[in-house]
Amino acid sequence: MTIKIFITGGTFDKEYNELEGKLFFKDTHLHEMLARGRCRLKIDIRTLMMVDSCDMTTSDRKIILANCKKTPEDRILITHGTDKMVETAKILARSIKDKTIVLTGAMIPFRFGSSDGLFNLGSSLAFVQTLPYGVYISMNGRYFRWDNVRKNRQIGEFEVIR
Repeated sequence: MTIKIFITGGTFDKEYNELEGKLFFKDTHLHEMLARGRCRLKIDIRTLMMVDSCDMTTSDRKIILANCKKTPEDRILITHGTDKMVETAKILARSIKDKTIVLTGAMIPFRFGSSDGLFNLGSSLAFVQTLPYGVYISMNGRYFRWDNVRKNRQIGEFEVIR
């Protein structure tokens, strides 16, 4: 089984410009994260874009959807910003029924050292291998169906919609 990973940006891959005090994108940290986690899975990685999900457009989501549809792999992991992750999951779920797609991200950039990104990546790789076809969000060791989750901005975690 090959797992396809699509990189779209988000906090996962942000860097910090100390002179300007701003976060920015340079390149993905995914290869380093997989090496640090000693990942031995068969993985094919493709960077689709490097954007903050708050800046993600309908056109960006169409690119993600088109790539998920056309890839032959039926196990897909997408790194994505957490603010608009649910919106992208919704678009994917409406069009794709024959693949397992897991979206994940981080609340703190990987480069900061205290990031949740490495843990979220590892959990998501396990989930994408074992969950049935469908679209899911994976954060903090948990997975959620795309249509029963929200980001709770008060506590900085994803939770089930009750």
